[in-house]
Amino acid sequence: MMERREFSRVLAAGALAAAGASAWPAWAQGKKPENGTDYLTLDKPAQTDTPAGKVEVLEFFWYSCPHCNSFEPQLESWIKQLPKDVVVRRVPVRFRADFEAQQRLYYTLEGLNKIDELHRKVFYAVHVEKNPLNTPDAIAAWAEKQGQAKGPFMEMFNSFSVANKARRAAQLQDQYKVQGVPSLGIAGRFYTDGTLAGSMDRALRVTDHLLAETRRAK
Repeated sequence: MMERREFSRVLAAGALAAAGASAWPAWAQGKKPENGTDYLTLDKPAQTDTPAGKVEVLEFFWYSCPHCNSFEPQLESWIKQLPKDVVVRRVPVRFRADFEAQQRLYYTLEGLNKIDELHRKVFYAVHVEKNPLNTPDAIAAWAEKQGQAKGPFMEMFNSFSVANKARRAAQLQDQYKVQGVPSLGIAGRFYTDGTLAGSMDRALRVTDHLLAETRRAK
């Protein structure tokens, strides 16, 4: 996980794997995830945007985060196995002002119904092609190469709707007290990440547990 205050530090994959391996046997024997250790309960519930009968899971991410890039296929597989009452939303973070361009990029793709087509391609551009996509001009040029007309794309990018969604994302990030990415917010009440759980694989297991607890509490 890339921590909020240390973007230059990249955790070694081997260390994460070791953390997950050392902690997993206790879980296999039936030990439940613990509040304050494997996840945190929010002091004040965050606002959710899901209809009655649904449970919301948020993935906080940053396109330039290598761990978010690595986690994306795993997250997609997990989403496909979820029951119908769970709604997953991605939330691009803004730890610094210069993150806003990528926030707007995500919500532009969402507004143009291009998430399924281009979301993974953004990660590819940043991490494989080494195109940082961190300015409006760079994003516009990349979008044109993906077959998106510059005029409509940038109109959406600069729209009030996209700006409002970016502000809302920053509010959610603060409400969940996000410490790094990738990380997960559950039901407006809980937060977990790879540091707390030991790995993002186990963070998903913690999320499964919290979803079950949320259903039982209803």
